[in-house]
Amino acid sequence: MKNILDRNQNKAEEVRSLLNSRKVMMVNVISSPGAGKTTLLERTCEAMAGEVRIGVIEGDVTTDRDAQRLKKFNIPIVAINTEGGCHLDSHSISKAIEHFDLEAIDLLFVENVGNLICPSQFDLGETFKLAVVSTTEGDDKPAKYPMLFSEARAVILNKTDLIPYTNFSIGSFMADMAAINPGIRIIRLSATTGDGLEEWFGWLRMKLAGFSAS
Repeated sequence: MKNILDRNQNKAEEVRSLLNSRKVMMVNVISSPGAGKTTLLERTCEAMAGEVRIGVIEGDVTTDRDAQRLKKFNIPIVAINTEGGCHLDSHSISKAIEHFDLEAIDLLFVENVGNLICPSQFDLGETFKLAVVSTTEGDDKPAKYPMLFSEARAVILNKTDLIPYTNFSIGSFMADMAAINPGIRIIRLSATTGDGLEEWFGWLRMKLAGFSAS
């Protein structure tokens, strides 16, 4: 496992160096299946594709259904099927970015395979990781899967509109996050209803501006 991770890390540094040289900010989006990653990307592209040049790498075990959902935004998309693999790695990302014109992209999203464990262990060369968790999964996910939540730059708490219909405890969730990653940005929203999306867009714009200026 150490050898696999070492090889992955070496390639990840190559990817990061390439993207930095082209001023492309890459966001590694990680969540459980069904947390709302693709819907979040749809809403983000809908709101920002006119002002930011966006590209997407879609990772999934099989099918290109998520990629098909994003085609309507006329952005460059590359789909990766892992054929049973539970995560993307830096080698697959390195091959995928060969299909992009990096001079024409400002922001590259990677929608990782739905899984809270394996994707957290593999650096893809991203600028930062974004954790997405939904209220329907329960409030205990940070405590049960701390690696992702300790490494993420921000956490999207999605499906807040469904809290009245679940036993999700905001207090428990926030307490666990404070213990795991104090000060991390937590953005509460519903990608379906649109509530809270403006906070996410504003935060993302701020990160893009800082990255471009670095």
